[in-house]
Amino acid sequence: MSDVLTRLENTIGERRGASPDSSYVAALFVKGREKIAQKVGEEAVETVIAALSGDPAKLTSEAADLIFHLLVLLADAGLNLDEVLAELDRREGLSGLDEKAARQE
Repeated sequence: MSDVLTRLENTIGERRGASPDSSYVAALFVKGREKIAQKVGEEAVETVIAALSGDPAKLTSEAADLIFHLLVLLADAGLNLDEVLAELDRREGLSGLDEKAARQE
């Protein structure tokens, strides 16, 4: 995993128990999974809009926001990025169509 993602995941874990008055991460955790998931959705939409705008800097910024909020959501669910990467590793070499069909069974 990228060093920056490891550091970010560690920072999220450290700030989880901080005061919501001093930490955006802590404030998200206090609001609960529904609010965190909502933020992931908002950031996903903003990422799509940025992609369609044709502005690479805006897309980069929104993608970073999306990844950040996804890491917060994973932490709230008791998961980490290594588990997501392991799933991607498991899927490597599979046809995307075959993998999707297998999930629907």
